[in-house]
Amino acid sequence: MRLRHVKGAKEKIKNHPEFIIDHKKGDRLLLDEQFNKDKIHVEIGMGKGQFIYTLAQNNPDIQFVGIEKYDSVIVRALEKLIEEPLDNLLLLRADANFLLDFFNENSLDRVYLTFSDPWPKNRHEKRRLTHHRFLKMYETLLKDDGDLHFKTDNDPFFEYSVESIESYPMTITYLTHNLHDDSNHPNIMTEFEEKFKKLNQHINKLVAEF
Repeated sequence: MRLRHVKGAKEKIKNHPEFIIDHKKGDRLLLDEQFNKDKIHVEIGMGKGQFIYTLAQNNPDIQFVGIEKYDSVIVRALEKLIEEPLDNLLLLRADANFLLDFFNENSLDRVYLTFSDPWPKNRHEKRRLTHHRFLKMYETLLKDDGDLHFKTDNDPFFEYSVESIESYPMTITYLTHNLHDDSNHPNIMTEFEEKFKKLNQHINKLVAEF
């Protein structure tokens, strides 16, 4: 996906440390030590932030952290927070490869992966956020009763992820290939997902635990 440059994005991120942290390689943040909420939910690859912003609005008792490495994308979520601040949502412009620098072990209650880059070429397999090396990070950071929520429109990526998760091993507690047809499963849509629904494109989702 080609990203459009957003003029002034870097400056806006720098000027609003109350809403967003710009992580530098080598920095140990341990954000959970700064929060006063009992539960912490994290979205990795949050895009423009509609999903996690809505979650934070609906769940004021939970601390949310949205992680995105592209400043031209995360700045859109930052603009939402500037216009309508939430005290339970923090944005983090960072690379997920450094995830273990952001939180203490056993500190997270949930990790969301929503429409992550599928990295379809075999040589890029280790970049997929459901590869074993990332699952190991989630296992380190999640509490014993924590869980992973993953959804995608990409069928090959979903099948790969199911196999990766089951072989780690993890236990899949929920799985569907038609999320929008399941009225019993609560769902908040991302910007991409809204477009997919209008095109009647099915969405895959799973929930898994270690």
